[in-house]
Amino acid sequence: MDITDIDTPALLIDLDIVARNLKAAQDYADAHGLRLRPHVKTHKLPRFAREQMALGAVGITCQKLGEAEAMADGGISDIFLPYNILGPRKLDRLAALHDRVTLSVTADSAVTLQGYAARFTDAAHPLPVLVECDTGAKRCGVQTADEALALARIIAAAPGLRFGGLMAYPPRGGLAQTQDWLAGAIALLTRNNLPPEVISIGGTPDMARAAEITCATEQRPGTYIYNDRMQMAWGHGTVADCAQTVLATVVSRPTPDRAILDAGSKALAADLAGAPGHGLIVEYPQAVIHALSEEHGHVDLSACTARPEIGEVVHVIPNHACVVSNLFDEAHLMRGDKVEEVARITSRGKLT
Repeated sequence: MDITDIDTPALLIDLDIVARNLKAAQDYADAHGLRLRPHVKTHKLPRFAREQMALGAVGITCQKLGEAEAMADGGISDIFLPYNILGPRKLDRLAALHDRVTLSVTADSAVTLQGYAARFTDAAHPLPVLVECDTGAKRCGVQTADEALALARIIAAAPGLRFGGLMAYPPRGGLAQTQDWLAGAIALLTRNNLPPEVISIGGTPDMARAAEITCATEQRPGTYIYNDRMQMAWGHGTVADCAQTVLATVVSRPTPDRAILDAGSKALAADLAGAPGHGLIVEYPQAVIHALSEEHGHVDLSACTARPEIGEVVHVIPNHACVVSNLFDEAHLMRGDKVEEVARITSRGKLT
């Protein structure tokens, strides 16, 4: 099977670019004494999770229980789940997963910890819990070191839980403030006989500078495996580093300055990326995918010298790779124009 046999729209992954991206990240982590625990929400494929671990990753990161369960089904045995897990049904699923794999989670409130402590009571098999810290990204996380200490004390006092350390998602360009925040929290915890074992940080945009957070022990990049237009806009990688494309067909040319693709919001991310449009058409880089309807990508060709014809097939680098992986049931894993494998995306749609 080669590229001419693929119906569009389709998700394509360049295996040679993936291999280069994985090696570069692992080499950086190894050179700087960081444990790599890549986030799999970008690719959602057990095959790539296994490849990441074979290169030296200590385990993986998942964002939702369903994603972690699918990865466990795919043979992955060490999973970090940095998400507040709430409610009896989810806690039952978490307990079942804890019995299957090496598992750790996060919390940023006493409410979350109360649920963990009530469900996990076996001191011989405790659930490691990291305290999530907001070091400036304004996502989840405690706001102060004192709050981190209060939660660490709750974890340490629960027989079925174990205080695992601190976790943060540094704001882009905010490595110095993250270092200061975490260093202060580490000092406070250590003075109170709760030294954190793991200091886990994440994110692809500043991945090549992660070692500037000198207290970090673990790095959780995700998008680096594929890269995308958003990462390019932030200075991480170029077109040559983008492994994921959406293969699309020009299905209409209503006017000389407009084209319509068969890839709309059900195939391309609606996210914007600091550059015009909803993706980069590799063959026509001056074209702008200026709007998406469900089944159509609307392309402005006015800046192009050469223009595509009806029936022409093009490659689109998405703005946000993680979202696009979640839109397709399968990925065509490519060596050049040859299909090496059509891989089912086992974590697709795992929102709970």
